[in-house]
Amino acid sequence: MALNYIWIGFFLISFAVALIKFIFSGDTEIFKLIVEGMFDSAKVAVMDIALPLAGVMTFFLGLLNIGEKAGAINFLARIIGPFFHQLFPEVPKNHPANGQMIMNFSANMLGLDNAATPFGLRAMQSLQDLNPTKETASNAQIMFLVLHTSGLTIIPLGVMAQRSILGAQDPSDILIPCLIATYIATVASIIITGFWQRINLFNRIFIGWIGSITAILGLLLWYLSTQTKEQLEIISKVGGNLILLIIVVAFLLGGLRKKIDLFGTFVDGAKAGFETSVKIIPYLVGMLVAISTFRNAGVMNYLVEGLKYLIALTGMNTDFSDSLPVALMRPISGSASRALMIDSMKQFGADSFVGRLSCMFQSSADTTFYIVALYFGSVGIKKTRYAIVAGLIADFIGVTAAILLAYLFFH
Repeated sequence: MALNYIWIGFFLISFAVALIKFIFSGDTEIFKLIVEGMFDSAKVAVMDIALPLAGVMTFFLGLLNIGEKAGAINFLARIIGPFFHQLFPEVPKNHPANGQMIMNFSANMLGLDNAATPFGLRAMQSLQDLNPTKETASNAQIMFLVLHTSGLTIIPLGVMAQRSILGAQDPSDILIPCLIATYIATVASIIITGFWQRINLFNRIFIGWIGSITAILGLLLWYLSTQTKEQLEIISKVGGNLILLIIVVAFLLGGLRKKIDLFGTFVDGAKAGFETSVKIIPYLVGMLVAISTFRNAGVMNYLVEGLKYLIALTGMNTDFSDSLPVALMRPISGSASRALMIDSMKQFGADSFVGRLSCMFQSSADTTFYIVALYFGSVGIKKTRYAIVAGLIADFIGVTAAILLAYLFFH
């Protein structure tokens, strides 16, 4: 029901604000702006997101089918099983969903969004197979989605590239605070959702895994901090894509070893790619049009100005408030938040406090509403329960962490 109320709220609030602008400010362009934005967003949802996604989905779901038949997914599930069983107690330890989820998280961490989405949609389908109530999100599906929205990425290459274009002296100086902020958001999402689901996370297995992951990330941070900007770009470009290519080759070699009909298996799995892309179109169109209406009516601007005013009343340092539009837009629209990030760097400077913090906001979370529409829509879930609330709480913690880290590193 939460998604239902939020979706309706986008339209009703936008209409009310537009009507007030028309009556009291004489803004005769506001309705035209909103309606044009609705048509544009509907076109973007189909032509720029769903259809291009079909090709990527077709390839990677075909490849994933080979990996499953070759035993690679089950192998990953056995390795990660003890840890994932703590987070997803209703998923059997050796279930393929465990391997599919780790493939999704790994691709996200490497910044390989195109590969992450097919893996994630396949994992959501596997979790749906275990879901006894098909129209209502299960605990495992909510945990997976909230973890995904935390947006853990090792090297935010896209943001660093944009900083370089806009003249940042050291585009990679946001790397360490970004990784810390997004890791805090990820751990927070686990704890929040685990608390909601009454999962006992304070046990030897969970603490051991989290401690090991934290130590590995700490060593990685230390190593990355010793590299130059050029070396970091090489590591990101070569490392992530090389790992993905190794996965492709490993799946194929595993299939050869098991004497699988590789191309036939690929085609069988790939057939689901286009079907899934078509299935999500109504969900994407509905959500993106609602978000466009909310933004074009000017509601987001009023919300930002209201927050700035409230922050000023507290007597706190308000230097961070000019970067808040990126933080507020990030859970709603990735492209809009990216545009606001670029605008912040152009207005205040790429190396300014606001410019750097805007980049950190863009790198330390993901588009919660888009991900809910995409992933839950792909399996026909209509009742999202507390998924959006938990995701937004984790986003808020990530934003708070980013602000504190920005003051620590750059202010």
